[in-house]
Amino acid sequence: MISNTYPWPTLKHLPLCERPVYRVSHSVDSCNLAELLAAVIGGSQQIEIAHVLLGTFENLGNLVRASTQELEAIAGLGAAGAARLKAALELGRRMLLDVPEDRLVVRSVTDAASLLIPEMAHLEQEHFRVLYLDTRNRLLDSETLYVGSLNATHIRVGEVFRGAIKRNCAAIIVAHNHPSTDPSPSPDDLEVTRQLIAAGDLVGIDVLDHLIIGGHQRFVSLHEQGLGGPWP
Repeated sequence: MISNTYPWPTLKHLPLCERPVYRVSHSVDSCNLAELLAAVIGGSQQIEIAHVLLGTFENLGNLVRASTQELEAIAGLGAAGAARLKAALELGRRMLLDVPEDRLVVRSVTDAASLLIPEMAHLEQEHFRVLYLDTRNRLLDSETLYVGSLNATHIRVGEVFRGAIKRNCAAIIVAHNHPSTDPSPSPDDLEVTRQLIAAGDLVGIDVLDHLIIGGHQRFVSLHEQGLGGPWP
């Protein structure tokens, strides 16, 4: 059960014009984050659950990165509510990718790191991720291909480029995290990067960089260490 000791009115105590669904329907631009979340969650405890979510995850970025299991652990949300919330957040992410003029442009190593560090620095397992870019280095999509202990024998070069070819992209940036928080590249990291660059040359897709994400905002760019090819 969700505690009733809240400093905000519950749904039944709000007049119709102040309830989240009504507010979203008539003045969505003026809705705060709690109201938007409540409208997605639905049900009699939508306001309480929305505030618990914000109190637990602190900001929208953390909420986007939360797993389904973490969302389901919020009292009152349940599996169906967690699924609706994940779907709404994913729709927002895909909308940004579908509008060419609004796509993120990755112009530098710093741009790539700023995009990846918030999502990868705190992962407890290694994740191997690919950013797919068009000819103007706009972000077309991103994808996590592998999770777990990674080395040169685990990562299949063909699988990395399959997504790139499918999206008709001009370049990719690959990245993985070190849960140890030390971003120093291993011999396997260097070998994987060399294999990817060679394969990219064959299919005409530039591998701009391989970023290794550590803790405390630290990262290593293998492009800056001489591997990877030309940033615009």
